[in-house]
Amino acid sequence: MVTQLNIVSDEKTNHLISPGNVESINYSPEQNVSHSKMGIALKVSSVLQSTLEIEALAKLFSQQIKPAIPHDGFTYHNDPLGLAQHFGRKCKNKCQYRLLVNGEPLGEISLHRRWEFSSEEKKVFEYTLCGLVYPLRNAIKYRHALHAAHKDPLTGVYNRSTLEENLNREVKLAQRYSRKLSMIVLDIDDFKQFNDNFGHEIGDQVLKTTVDRTISCIRGTDIIFRYGGEEFVILLSNTDLDGGAYLGERIRESVAQSSISHDNQSLNITISLGVAELKPDEMNAKFFSRADKALYRAKNEGKNQVCIDEN
Repeated sequence: MVTQLNIVSDEKTNHLISPGNVESINYSPEQNVSHSKMGIALKVSSVLQSTLEIEALAKLFSQQIKPAIPHDGFTYHNDPLGLAQHFGRKCKNKCQYRLLVNGEPLGEISLHRRWEFSSEEKKVFEYTLCGLVYPLRNAIKYRHALHAAHKDPLTGVYNRSTLEENLNREVKLAQRYSRKLSMIVLDIDDFKQFNDNFGHEIGDQVLKTTVDRTISCIRGTDIIFRYGGEEFVILLSNTDLDGGAYLGERIRESVAQSSISHDNQSLNITISLGVAELKPDEMNAKFFSRADKALYRAKNEGKNQVCIDEN
């Protein structure tokens, strides 16, 4: 059974607290805390201030509490962040808590052991969790901040600053393991007219609709970036030129079938796409340049089409 541990904190002092009932434990600054348990929690909290990496924080917490609460395994789950960590081994007996601070979920933590946990050990665990929640919340905020720094705030896809890093990685993997790698450069046709004729709010809808349609066509292993303005780049691992062209056509058709309603009229969207396949020993800039030139050929030859690199 998972026990819900809700820390009701004084945001100015971040007081530690004592437990309420068994099923759903609430802590508040007004409750009295034994000095020994307070000391354990404060010591744990002090040690955990040394890192903002969630994975390192979880491992450090397990190490710190092990003398007081021996355990064979430790698990931390945070589904929104996609984290599922486990140290040691899972056993029949476990002590499991869902963590919240003022109702804000921070994930679930479990201790695993071959023999049962005593009620006193569970109480100690609850107090040490009080020493974990603030460093953990800071680490989660730090993870969100890093994530946001890599994302385009409007469309939610990766931004241009992350393209070079990802492109370096994908190119090296493709060349090291002799894998195919293709790139699509995509541009929304006549995008300026949406902004000029209907306003930037409609322009934003065009961008988001295009991204949503594109994401619905690509695989989970494909990576999409907003390169700038209305231009996007898609990296396709394990994909040759024909596969990239086929996917590009799927994306083009999906976007062309979409529309945006404005003042009782439907505004249609079309895109142009250029596709290139990585050549042996090719540098990143040349790879991108070939896909970009294919895009501009698609634009010059009438738009709303896919062109492949011919070099």
